[in-house]
Amino acid sequence: MQWTVGEVRITKFVEMETVGSTRFILPLASHEEIRKLPWLIPHFANEEGRLKMSIHSLVVETPSRRIVVDTGLGNDKQGRNVPTWNNRNTPFPEMMTAAGFAPDSIDTVLCTHLHVDHVGWNTKLVDGQWVPTFPNARYVFGKTEYEFWRDHSTEPDKAAVFNDSVKPVVDAGLTDLIPSDYRLCEEISMIPTPGHSPGHMSVLIRSGGEQALLAGDAAHHPCQMAHLDWCSTVDSDPQQSTRTRRELFSRFADTPTLVIGGHFSGGHIRREGNAFKFVSLRQ
Repeated sequence: MQWTVGEVRITKFVEMETVGSTRFILPLASHEEIRKLPWLIPHFANEEGRLKMSIHSLVVETPSRRIVVDTGLGNDKQGRNVPTWNNRNTPFPEMMTAAGFAPDSIDTVLCTHLHVDHVGWNTKLVDGQWVPTFPNARYVFGKTEYEFWRDHSTEPDKAAVFNDSVKPVVDAGLTDLIPSDYRLCEEISMIPTPGHSPGHMSVLIRSGGEQALLAGDAAHHPCQMAHLDWCSTVDSDPQQSTRTRRELFSRFADTPTLVIGGHFSGGHIRREGNAFKFVSLRQ
């Protein structure tokens, strides 16, 4: 899928899609509760109330940059808590290359945060060693985010991801650590959206009088727009993540801003009562 925002083009590359199997991440999103939100169907849930989600990367092309935002799960990884995320073997780089985005043509990799499903293709396994997948890119991490994961990198649930998908690009000297409100280039700036992780950032794109928000995991699914307090089981600070959603959605609701999530596709935020709903661009 592709979208244009002024002179910026956004291309979505899907690594994995699921229907259902998401209660482990959003336990309050029962089938019954989802069916009470008919605007989710069919694009974000099916008729049974099972959530539709994806793991994807976004390539953002500006007049001067070619940026990958978040890098999914990756191949050959081990030590993941979700069994199907281990030892994957998919032609993701080949898919990007076929679409005209060869890995060596990427000049920036921007991670909204450093969770397992957003950093996997930072690296690839070559002759038993983890090497940068995008050899000509600067890897841009939030300083707060990186320091948290570095300082907790010996914990069993964090060690594998940090050691195979983050540390190798740092060791290669390819990393830039930025503040959470950093302006990356003329068209792209960061918005601090903590709560899901300590240094989570969303991406604001402005070009030609138009704008887009790449929300990352500020919300895993549009159902969290209707239920701002439906927190992910892996939110580091659930109260903060709820506040972040209210502030972020309030800022962009009822505007023409294109919004794309870390696990859902493009649409617009609309106010509904004391909360919000999401209108898919495919409707």
